[in-house]
Amino acid sequence: MDLKKRFQKIPSFLRNKFVIGVVLFVAWLLFVDRNSAFTQYSLSAEENKLEGQKAFYKQEIDRARQDQYELLSSPEKLEKFAREQYRMKKDDEDLFIITNPKPKID
Repeated sequence: MDLKKRFQKIPSFLRNKFVIGVVLFVAWLLFVDRNSAFTQYSLSAEENKLEGQKAFYKQEIDRARQDQYELLSSPEKLEKFAREQYRMKKDDEDLFIITNPKPKID
């Protein structure tokens, strides 16, 4: 009889089978389902990260296009680029490469 008294202390709307069903359904959707709230949060965070990467790469593409335009529009700039990046030289020139050694940290 003690169990029956404890059961009677629970409010009647919580003993309703429909309320219990709705609560279990909501709990299932929030925690157990494949599209749970935690999964949606992690997917949203990943989407934000990818959007940031997309903006970065668009910016890099625009910069590369601008560099390409500058190189193709001027032969002097193209020659400068080839000399600096690919160490190209004319036949009658000598090329000396001076590098800065990394400082030793003791």
